[in-house]
Amino acid sequence: MAPWRDRFRFPLYLRLWLAVVLAVVAVTLAFGWLWRVNAQQAPAREVIIRNEGGEIIGRVTQRAAWVPGQGLEFQVTMNDGSTQFVQLPPRARGPGEGPSTRPWLRTSNNLLWILGITALAVAIGAYPIVRRLTQRLDDMRRGVERWGEGDLSVRINEAGSDELAFVAQRFNHAAERLEALLKTHKSLLANASHELRSPLARIRMGLELMGPDASESFKDEIRRNIAELDQLIDEILLASRLDARETDIGSFEAVDLTGLAAEECARTAAELLPAADGQAVVARGVVKLLRRAIRNLLENARRYSSGPVTTELAREGREVVLRVRDRGPGVPPAERERIFEPFYRLPGASEVHGGVGLGLALVRSIAQRHHGSVACEDQDGGGACFVLRLPAAPG
Repeated sequence: MAPWRDRFRFPLYLRLWLAVVLAVVAVTLAFGWLWRVNAQQAPAREVIIRNEGGEIIGRVTQRAAWVPGQGLEFQVTMNDGSTQFVQLPPRARGPGEGPSTRPWLRTSNNLLWILGITALAVAIGAYPIVRRLTQRLDDMRRGVERWGEGDLSVRINEAGSDELAFVAQRFNHAAERLEALLKTHKSLLANASHELRSPLARIRMGLELMGPDASESFKDEIRRNIAELDQLIDEILLASRLDARETDIGSFEAVDLTGLAAEECARTAAELLPAADGQAVVARGVVKLLRRAIRNLLENARRYSSGPVTTELAREGREVVLRVRDRGPGVPPAERERIFEPFYRLPGASEVHGGVGLGLALVRSIAQRHHGSVACEDQDGGGACFVLRLPAAPG
C-alpha cells in the first residue's frame, strides 16, 4: 500500500499553479487590508469648540479615529487643560439609500475589486504557462521511465531552446549511443559464435582423422585453422577494447605514417607513393593501432584485387590522408557504409575470398578513436579506393 503522502500528492504543474495563485491571493489580501485600515481613518480636520458667547474654548487639528459602530471621534484639549471627546456618529441611511458616499471608502472598495480581478486574471493566465512548462517535464519523465523499463528506442521531444530542450537533446544522444552500443555487442556476440564454430569444427575433425602417418599438408591445414582462430579472437578482443570509450588504448605520439606504410607495403607486395614533396607524413596516434589499420586496408585490398595495390600518402590542410587503391570488383554505392559494420561481408565474398568481416570495422574504430575517419570511394578504371584521414601531428 502506498504511503499517505503518495496518495495525496499533486502533480507538479498543479503545485506550481497553486503556488502562483496563493501568492497572488496573499498579496491581494494583505494590500487590501492595509488600504482599508488606512481608508477607514478620516482625513485630518480642524475641530473648534466655542462657548455661548462665541469665544473659542478648545481647538485641535487631527485625524479622526474610527470607532466601529460609533463613527468618528476627535480628542480636543480645552483651554483650561481638560480633555473633551467629540463624536460624529454614522448617519442613518434611509430606505433604499446606497452605501456610504465617503470618497476614501469608495476608493477602497474600488481598489479591492481591481485587486480581485487582477488576482483572477493572473490565476487564469498563469495556468497555461505553468502547464506548458510542466507538460514537457511530464513527457520527459514518461520517456525516461519507458527507457528504464527496457524500451531503448524511446526519444524525448527536443522542441524549444531552453534548459529542458538541452537536457532532452543530451538524453537522446546518450540513448542513441547506448542503443547502438548494445546492438553492436549483440551482433558481435552472435557473429563471433558463428565464426568461431567453423575453425573449431575443422580442428576437431582434423584431430579425429589425424594418425601417426598424417601428411604434412594435413598438419599445415590444422595449423592454418588454429592461426585463423587465434586471429579472430585477437580481432574480437581489439574491437571490444576500441568500443569501450573508457579503455586506455595506449599513448599518443607523433607517428611517421610513411615508415609504417613502407613496412606494410613491403609485407603485402603493394606499391607506395609517398607525399609529393618527399617529406614524411606524420600523424598523432598510437603506433600499433595505426599499423593495424594500414595492414587491414592493405590485406583487404590484396584479398579482392586482381591487379596491383597502390598506397598513396598526402597532407591536406590539418589532416594526413592515406589512400589504398585496388583493382578488384569494387564496392556498390549502397554497400559502402555497411562494409564497415562488424562481420558484414559482400554477398559471396566469404566463399571466394575468405575473411570474417572484422578488418574494415577495426579500421573505422581505430580512425574514430584517433578523431579521424575512413571511407570507400570510387576508383578510376575499376576497383575500390579506401581513404583514411587522421589529424596531422602539430609542427
